[in-house]
Amino acid sequence: MNSHARRQTAASERTVAIVGGGPAGLMAAEVLLARGLRVELYDAMPSVGRKFLLAGVGGMNITHSEPFAPFAARYGARQAQVEPWLTAFDGQALRDWVHGLGIETFVGSSGRVFPTQMKAAPLLRAWLARLREAGLQIHVRHRWLGWDGAGALRFATPDGEQSVSADAVLLGLGGGSWAKLGSDGAWVATLAERGVGIVPLVPANCGFEAGWSEHFQDKFAGTPLKAVVASVTGLDGATISRRGEFVVSGYGVEGSLVYALSAPLRDAIAATGSATLMLDLSPDKSAERVLAEVAHPRGSRSLSSHLQSRVGIHGVKAGLLRECLSKEQFADPAQLASAIKALPVRLTAPRPLDEAISSAGGVRFDALDARLMLSALPGVFCAGEMLDWEAPTGGYLLTACFASGRVAAEGIAAWLAEQGAASR
Repeated sequence: MNSHARRQTAASERTVAIVGGGPAGLMAAEVLLARGLRVELYDAMPSVGRKFLLAGVGGMNITHSEPFAPFAARYGARQAQVEPWLTAFDGQALRDWVHGLGIETFVGSSGRVFPTQMKAAPLLRAWLARLREAGLQIHVRHRWLGWDGAGALRFATPDGEQSVSADAVLLGLGGGSWAKLGSDGAWVATLAERGVGIVPLVPANCGFEAGWSEHFQDKFAGTPLKAVVASVTGLDGATISRRGEFVVSGYGVEGSLVYALSAPLRDAIAATGSATLMLDLSPDKSAERVLAEVAHPRGSRSLSSHLQSRVGIHGVKAGLLRECLSKEQFADPAQLASAIKALPVRLTAPRPLDEAISSAGGVRFDALDARLMLSALPGVFCAGEMLDWEAPTGGYLLTACFASGRVAAEGIAAWLAEQGAASR
């Protein structure tokens, strides 16, 4: 037997247990199978990739096409930790990988990248077929309970509790949002008991409560607020602004523009009890132009008609001004014009974690080495949303989940090789 064949035989004798069948776990499985390792994947749900499928219901936004530097900056305070993952597997690499599954992609007008069919299901089917052909063994309805006294993994299954031994373990258990799809954050206590540093899970990409009046709720709940610029000043004094749209909900605000600012909004509320979302309702007109238009004599026209014809303010935008301003402020041209360009909306709380698209917090990076192995638990690696990072919607979440799975898998392969060399 030549040396290459001996290495392949040795590798195939080693088993990696992956707990969690989301993008990070499945991507890790693909890399490990390609290294000749035996991979057993366990998931608590009746099928894998449930949250992945849900994310694709409205159009599967797989990644984003923007250049690397601004792409990496989307990870905010965790850019330094996430950027090496993206260096190894960026948005273009992810698109190429999708194409390798026989799924074509296109770039939307916003720069977001979608499969041509706009759905997650065909991609997941093709991927699972390839993984099974490569030898992946999938065990569903296996809820991870931790470790037994001998160090084996414990699973609750329909046939009772089972123990599983493996040479290395990858945990890809997700964050704390969408518990009904399996990401319930139950792993936090289990790892904390083993000495793993954890940052509490909090909502990310979430809506916020604003305490609307009953009249405003009844009239405008569910109405999109389009063509606005939203800004928030973070605890560090830096102001972040984004242009887009969001939705006025019965409880407050939600939607893509709000999600993009959710981290500083959430952190401000946690620190001070409230946050101010500043809105420019007429971003294409200067403050001077808006003041001139508002102050222009309106004759017999109502103020509502005047605002619509001169500034384009009507519907939910006009309603929001009336909601947030006093009658005296609304009637004063200078104060009204100022509010059109900078309307402060007070937000009092993020929506509950289980309603959020994703979560922030999780396994601390200082509890991991560069290969994403837990320092407190040698041979146990983590990937995906259970790590302490966050990103806005737009393909950034998925890209980093995929990329972290690859990094962790490469780390597992290297660690197992080191263990094999040490035992010889």
